[in-house]
Amino acid sequence: EGKDKFTLFKWADELDSLGRIQDLFDCYEQALELFPSDEVIINSMGEHLFRMGFRDEAAGHFHKALKLKPDYPEAKENFYRVANWLVERWHFLMLNDRRRNHKYQQAIQKAVEGGCNTVLDIGTGTGILGMCAKKAGAAEVYACELSKTMYELACEVVTANGMNGRIKILHMKSLEMEVPKDIPKRVSLVVTETVDAGLFGEGIIESLIHAWNHLLLPPQSTQDPSRPPSQAGRVIPAGATVFGMAVQCLEIRRHHRLCVSEVGGLTTAAAGELHSPVSCSSEDDSTEPYTTERLSRLPGGYTPLTEPFNALDIDFNNVQELEGLCSREVSRVRLPVTGEGLLDALAVWFQLHLDQQSSLSTGPKEDTCWEQAIYPIQTPHNFPLRPGDELIVEISCRDAYLRLCSVAVARDGRENNPGPSGNPNPSLNAEAELCSALACLGTEQSSGPRDYTMLECAEMALLNNQPYHDSFRRALAKLITNLKDARSIQGPSKGQGLEVMPLTDPPSGPMDPGPDPFYVLDVSEGFSVLSLMAASQGQVKAYSSVEKTQHQAVLRRLAMANGVPEEALEFWLNQVEDEQAVLQRPSREKLWSAIILDCVETCGLVRQKLMEKATLARCLLEDGGQIFPERIVLYGMLVESDTLLLESAVQGQEPTLGFNIAPFINQFTVPVHVFLDLSTLQCRHLSDSVELFILDLMNTNANYTNRDVMVQASASGRVTAVPFWYQIHLNEEISVSTFNQDSHWKQAAVVLHQPLAVREGDWVRLAVTLYILLDECISITMTMEAVYIYK
Repeated sequence: EGKDKFTLFKWADELDSLGRIQDLFDCYEQALELFPSDEVIINSMGEHLFRMGFRDEAAGHFHKALKLKPDYPEAKENFYRVANWLVERWHFLMLNDRRRNHKYQQAIQKAVEGGCNTVLDIGTGTGILGMCAKKAGAAEVYACELSKTMYELACEVVTANGMNGRIKILHMKSLEMEVPKDIPKRVSLVVTETVDAGLFGEGIIESLIHAWNHLLLPPQSTQDPSRPPSQAGRVIPAGATVFGMAVQCLEIRRHHRLCVSEVGGLTTAAAGELHSPVSCSSEDDSTEPYTTERLSRLPGGYTPLTEPFNALDIDFNNVQELEGLCSREVSRVRLPVTGEGLLDALAVWFQLHLDQQSSLSTGPKEDTCWEQAIYPIQTPHNFPLRPGDELIVEISCRDAYLRLCSVAVARDGRENNPGPSGNPNPSLNAEAELCSALACLGTEQSSGPRDYTMLECAEMALLNNQPYHDSFRRALAKLITNLKDARSIQGPSKGQGLEVMPLTDPPSGPMDPGPDPFYVLDVSEGFSVLSLMAASQGQVKAYSSVEKTQHQAVLRRLAMANGVPEEALEFWLNQVEDEQAVLQRPSREKLWSAIILDCVETCGLVRQKLMEKATLARCLLEDGGQIFPERIVLYGMLVESDTLLLESAVQGQEPTLGFNIAPFINQFTVPVHVFLDLSTLQCRHLSDSVELFILDLMNTNANYTNRDVMVQASASGRVTAVPFWYQIHLNEEISVSTFNQDSHWKQAAVVLHQPLAVREGDWVRLAVTLYILLDECISITMTMEAVYIYK
């Protein structure tokens, strides 16, 4: 049987590589006929489905494999990976928000008792709003859900709450629904919460226009007030008011535009304009108009520069207003500036009017499960404001997205009109700096799209991370110096084919063809300047894995501006036929002097297949060569955090209005939470930080897979989670942390299944396990189990 499985998996991989997808699945179907309860085959089929984008189907296979063998680590880690994608974490926060659930319940109950006895729940999720309508006494309740996973979940929840057959759930978009094909007649009430932080981002305008035209009864008419509510249509929520505010926030700034003039010894002026893919301009379809942040949790906080202003009012019960939203004229508001600072973003939130009496606010000062929409300022210069100024903002709803743009500032009674682009270097003079910023804004408004290069938010934050690049510069310089010294003393390294000759300082002009260069490979993910930093050392031939043409152009401009010879920098993926073979010799007779591996994902987890890459990389190094980093040390601490509990699982039936929802959605709970900011996480530290694990990349044979760590509680409380981060050691002396104020990385945390009560002085044993899964979907996962031992 073991040989049969091995043959199956090899043949499946071969079929996959050849693109013979139908044959691949025929192969698995035959295998499952022979071994219908084999968790390994079921899990493997799920992995192939996942790679091809069939995530719902993949989740079903991983779930089935786990039912067959609950402790099967590969299936467990695969399911956790898919669960995060299928059921996003905000579902748990929203269901745990009792205040929000109760207000929706009250509004629905009032509408149903007022005569709205046929109800459609659009985007039902777990089915909670539809169940509220049924519990309130609605005669007919329908619900629709596009996600297959959430649709199946809603069916389970409705059945468990005794409403099977009393609520009809459809697996489809509301835009595809028709009367009488899908529902027998028009309904008197639509309930929905298909709104995101920017209100319109989940398509509520389009779905409500379709509902009014095809699924809802006509609205109550002022000309015919005698028509009973059961014969008139209405929507919950009834409408919304959108608010905005200008803010200064360094954390937002460094994720969306270049804030530094020098990175790792390289001047950045020649990079051109760089910014994130978030822009209110609709000229580039690849950009989003806003991103989202929870302002109250941003590291370093934020400073309001204006009072909140009313940006928009919308009536969801007025179809003419909904249909006219996208064609509304651009409105311009003048905002008195009340605080002094740099304009980094416009922050937006809304008040959702459920009915005439009840509303929900998503404001930054509210105790809410909502984030706020952030419209970053994308000018390449600082935008200083002071009290007495007026900020002029344009508001529009092109493409059914709410868009806010800062276009000008009025100072001392005069509006600074946009002019031609000024000095590209930021001025120390605030007035001149403001004019320069306005000139750039004006160029965007009047002359079409600006010439800029787009970096992901994480890539931008990395480029702004000066301590990270300074550390790499020092570590690279030390390695190259040591290798030069070794060559001059010992002669050529084995396998290098180099002639013995004394070396002098690096030439400033074209590379001296005499001494062979040191070969450095940077295989960082995304945009990286580390290869260019290596090339700037002199006598180095650096290879970059930067892939995008625009990003390569930026590196070439930076190389030229920083005096790096053109031949000193190569783009490796342009030369490597198979991207999977990126780790190979620079040429047949050469070896690498240094290989730079990107070890930690921005989300706070170790990158997939890291140890496999490190093992291969070590075989390609010349004598004295080095992998950067040489090792990674994992640190963690014990914390008590109700926030992490609320984000990880629904906490019983009380927040969900007594409905039995928790056991079903909590199947999608994952133990490791990512993209955390530990510096602002609401939590109590119950221990000091401790070393949990070491990954040695220069000697992978020295690694272990299990380790018990004893941690002493420094305070009494409930251990709910173990947040963790990394100290990345470039060499013995130089390291960088993924947990500091300059870091572009976030942290992660293992959330315990059951909180652990401890008293001050108690010892807690953490069993830390490293799973090395060689499948390309998942490679390294860290899990922790806590068992306390009294002092």
